[in-house]
Amino acid sequence: MDVTKIKLVAFDLDGTLTQHKTPLSEAHRKVLEKLSKKYQLLMVGAGMCRRIFEQMEHFPIDILGNYGMQLALYNSETKDIDIVKNVALPCNRESVERRVTMLRKKYGFTEFAGENVEYHSSGCVTFPILGTKARQEDKLAFDPDRKKRRAIYEEVKEVFSDYIVFVGGSSSFDMAPAPYNKAYALGEYCKERGLLPEEVVFLGDDYGPGGNDESVYCSEFNFLTIDNYLDFPEVVKELL
Repeated sequence: MDVTKIKLVAFDLDGTLTQHKTPLSEAHRKVLEKLSKKYQLLMVGAGMCRRIFEQMEHFPIDILGNYGMQLALYNSETKDIDIVKNVALPCNRESVERRVTMLRKKYGFTEFAGENVEYHSSGCVTFPILGTKARQEDKLAFDPDRKKRRAIYEEVKEVFSDYIVFVGGSSSFDMAPAPYNKAYALGEYCKERGLLPEEVVFLGDDYGPGGNDESVYCSEFNFLTIDNYLDFPEVVKELL
């Protein structure tokens, strides 16, 4: 990476800037403020823009949500975000239910709490292996190293070839309608603003097989890896 060429710094949130679903710390906020004096900043998330904005304690930043299905621009006058893009695609629930049920039967995931599948208004889908109402302690204990899900990841991708599949959370597979993933979202955002891949760097923690940052990690964009969100200030030192 040639730091002198960088114009845009883009981030994942959970595990990169914060602990999972926890607010942005004051220390990390100060680092972001320093970066914002030199670069344009952008959040690229798996969740909805509003949730990301609230978790970031209303930090002034543009946000790509739902793998690019949503875009929010920060409004300096209102100190809020304006949703300027909000794609919602139809979902064939009968087909999804049938495919998830087939995978459950094949791999012995037939006992679960709550619903078989979680559907999102965007058209994204979650295959919760332990069900939508599983206990948090059970979810955390199910597959902490992701080995169980990575063992069947390629098959899940094949079965759901009309989606982009991620090894999500602690016990699920998350799916976004193709072609939406973080690399696609970041690419479209940059094309609209005339930014080249060498002018962009992305920071993420979930860059392994099936991770939702993997698409960016394997793309032309510069990538800085973070394996512990507490290391964020150290990782970005070269940019400051």
